[in-house]
Amino acid sequence: MTTPDAQAPPAAGRRRRNTTAGARRRRLTRYGLRTRLVVAFLLVAAVSCGTTAALTYRAARNAILEQTQDTAVSHFRDQVRGIGYSLPVDRENLQQSVLTIARQAKPHPWVVFAEYGTMRISSGTRPTSTVLTPELRRTALARPHGSFQRVVSGGTPYLTVAIPTTFKMDETGAGAIRPTGLVFFAVMRLEDEEAEVRAMVLAARDGALPALAVALVPALLAARSVLRPVRDVQRAARHMGQGHLDTRIQVKGGDELADLARTFNESAARLERSVEELQSAEARARRFASDVSHELRTPLAGMLAVTEVLDEDAGGLDPDTAAAVRLISAETGKLAVLVEDLMEISRFDARAAELNTDEVDVAETIRRTLIARHWTDPERIVTHLPDGIRARLDPRRFDVVVANLVGNALRHGRPPVTVRLITTGGALVVEVTDRGPGIDPEVLPHVFDRFYKADPARGRSAGSGLGLAITLENVRLHGGTVRAGNGPAGGAVFVVEIPLRTGEGESTP
Repeated sequence: MTTPDAQAPPAAGRRRRNTTAGARRRRLTRYGLRTRLVVAFLLVAAVSCGTTAALTYRAARNAILEQTQDTAVSHFRDQVRGIGYSLPVDRENLQQSVLTIARQAKPHPWVVFAEYGTMRISSGTRPTSTVLTPELRRTALARPHGSFQRVVSGGTPYLTVAIPTTFKMDETGAGAIRPTGLVFFAVMRLEDEEAEVRAMVLAARDGALPALAVALVPALLAARSVLRPVRDVQRAARHMGQGHLDTRIQVKGGDELADLARTFNESAARLERSVEELQSAEARARRFASDVSHELRTPLAGMLAVTEVLDEDAGGLDPDTAAAVRLISAETGKLAVLVEDLMEISRFDARAAELNTDEVDVAETIRRTLIARHWTDPERIVTHLPDGIRARLDPRRFDVVVANLVGNALRHGRPPVTVRLITTGGALVVEVTDRGPGIDPEVLPHVFDRFYKADPARGRSAGSGLGLAITLENVRLHGGTVRAGNGPAGGAVFVVEIPLRTGEGESTP
């Protein structure tokens, strides 16, 4: 059975690998595209230089060694074939032959050795050589035409050659070739060739850095040519984000970057057309709402006057007629509120709303708002309004803000509704809370949307669906903010913050 402890190390390993991979990605993204392009170009150049140098070095080294080796082996074979000897081998004659071959060494001096049974002869000071390997001795007897090896001993390279002497089994020369048992060895130093190879390595190394320095110039030019279109796209995208939808990129060439520029231009053109269509449609919708609201005001004024008269006489009518009259009066009042709200929101959309400020006592202004709506019952409204707080506000628009927030709390929450006034951090803060169920978290992002109602069943409620949207626009016009939330003990909370400004004169945005 696998225990959790047994599973922990692999999981920890995966976390470490993921962390390492993320760190590598972050290190890469710290460098710009230009740097990465130049580095990639230089890496390719370095790999190319290294590969070319390695192949060139290998070919030249082989050529140098093979030329020396072929010359030495061929010449040594000819010297061995050209000496005269007789069997059994005479030691004096063999010594003379070894010295003769050593004197005719080519292309470098040789040390020549001869082995015949237990006899060991050398042109040097020692009869045998430690450079000669057992493998070379075995192959020398097995190959009538001789063999050779390149050996490194004590850090010095040597070429060792073994040529056996042979004889024909048939005196006519047609028989098989047999070794006589006499083998000549030549040992030649390859120090000169090794020095040439080292010189080639040093030359390749010394030439790599200048080559990379030279490669840096085309790398920078290539990065510049690649990044110029990318920068054009970046600049154009920034301009598009700033609202310049007519931004276009000049297309050059026919490569992938040119295709990117064409695609950007096509997308920008489609976006510009779409935005123009949306703006046109929005303007038509705003104009329609404004025109309809304006046209409705005159007949509504007459209807309101008639319904007021009917309300006064409703007591003398039969119950059914009286109920119908009162319904007509109530619905006409709602329609009048909706029309006024539509006209107000249309002025905000057209940026025609003006802010006419005056220095007022904020607490007294809020009290007048509550009194004007008959919201004075202490069981329904609780106020905390300290005197002495003065600010420059538009009294009419501030009245609308307070009335909409308190009215919304009374309609959708439960009393008592608390209105609190404070100042903090150079801002005027008005807080309206209720004791209701609060605002659903899914509804919170939409409470200030136009015509948004959280409960579809409230479709015929007294509100127009524009009250909170108008509140938001009026607070913004004052340079402030309004936010909605839920209190820790339940109930909805609306908080208005307006910069605290005092002084004479008027302020308009």
